[in-house]
Amino acid sequence: MKIDNSSLTLDKDKRIATPMAARSAGNRMKNSFLLMGTAMLAACATSPNAIERLASDRDALFATAPDAPAEWAARGVTGVAAQGNWLSQFNDPVMDSLVAEALRANPTLESRAASLRASAALSRSARGQRWPSLSASATFGGTSTGVLLPGGGDDRINSGVYGLGLESSWEFDLWGRISNGIAQADADYAATAADLAASELSIAAQTASAWISLNEALAQERIAVLTYEARQRVVDLTEPRVRAGIYGPLELRTARSALAQAEAAIAARRQFSTEATRRLEVLLGRYPSAELTAPALIPELPPMDVIGNPALLLSRRPDIAALEARVVGAGLRAEAARLALLPSLSLTGSVGTNQTDLSEALDPSLIAARLIGSLVQPIFTGGRLDAQRLATIAQAEVAVANYASAALDAWREVENALTADILIAHQEDAQGRALEEARFAEEIAERQYSSGTVNIFNLIDAQTRRLTAESQLVTARADRARNRINYHLALGGGVPVMELASEDDLFDTDAAESGRR
Repeated sequence: MKIDNSSLTLDKDKRIATPMAARSAGNRMKNSFLLMGTAMLAACATSPNAIERLASDRDALFATAPDAPAEWAARGVTGVAAQGNWLSQFNDPVMDSLVAEALRANPTLESRAASLRASAALSRSARGQRWPSLSASATFGGTSTGVLLPGGGDDRINSGVYGLGLESSWEFDLWGRISNGIAQADADYAATAADLAASELSIAAQTASAWISLNEALAQERIAVLTYEARQRVVDLTEPRVRAGIYGPLELRTARSALAQAEAAIAARRQFSTEATRRLEVLLGRYPSAELTAPALIPELPPMDVIGNPALLLSRRPDIAALEARVVGAGLRAEAARLALLPSLSLTGSVGTNQTDLSEALDPSLIAARLIGSLVQPIFTGGRLDAQRLATIAQAEVAVANYASAALDAWREVENALTADILIAHQEDAQGRALEEARFAEEIAERQYSSGTVNIFNLIDAQTRRLTAESQLVTARADRARNRINYHLALGGGVPVMELASEDDLFDTDAAESGRR
């Protein structure tokens, strides 16, 4: 699979013009005007053939990924592009509100939005290089000189210095050097905007997953409490039978040991629940006070709908778009390093006055003007420019390789999620049947223990099987819900995140204070 980027394929027909000969002309007049043309060389000598080779030797770079099949291997089918809000399948308004809150207040997104504003400013700065620069100056001062008078004695001669001036400089976009810099800035902006979109999607998925994990932790804590209550029932059944001489100390000690272990498990589960709460609160931009509550419910999800195909995935994922933009930027930087070997042409001009009297400094007839054109060709830099060009080419190759690696990882994530949904669904179904059988077994064991036909170990084992099956069912449902979230994260998009601000809005004062619009 090849994603062609025409901005990276460089024209080989350009050639360097013959350096302009130095010329100067001037006439001394009351209103003087100086026009100078200079050709400045960085060192000794060079070969015209070498210069021509540098002008035409361009490197073509492409964002490429391995060939992909037309359908997902895990399901053997291809689906349509994702549409709508995938959060709706969880049917959880609280989850929706938490995701919206995280997208408004998460500090990571604040940082990404600030980076986008900085990138937009750099893009505008690059465009400013197309235009001439203009600056104004005003000078004033004075001199005082001591002199000896012919008849003896001394005196001082005081004079003022006054000047007004305008200076302007302009670099011609020779060889497209400035246009290349603008394209670099635009590529960086595109990459930063894609980074923000990827971060929004990631934060939305992390928040939804953290909400599932919090409910799972609370459900496991509830099971730990049920375990404690079950162990307490065993103690309550055992103690009177020990007093009656039906059972001995072994049964009582065993029942009390199981009760203490269940008490310890409650403390451990509460620690997990507290930590899960704080993780979610940090994602929401809140202080981690562990005050957030949840119903301890895990959603039962419908079968997964297969969405998209491997080729379509690369156009949906914002992180892939960011890497593709970085390939573009790296190629443009390699081109900038090549253009640095070629001549640059600039024009500098100034007008102004420099007089000893303030009124003369303001006299338009005394204005002097100067215009200088400069053509500069690097000749010898100790191999610095060549090395820089080779370095930028290698860095561009790194960007291309990173793109291909990320594409493979993206496909792997989707394929894993598709496979995992099938397998976890089987686990959930099997655990549901295991729980049902374990409940019946526990009821039978309690009746038989009460009648004295089984020992305490049979009862504790039956209770443990039931509680373990219930805990594993909660884990399977939570894993399936998290896998469903990871599936949509791997697909890219689908969450109604906040719209990116326009470039003008990125510099709004309110936007700067809030971080995002």
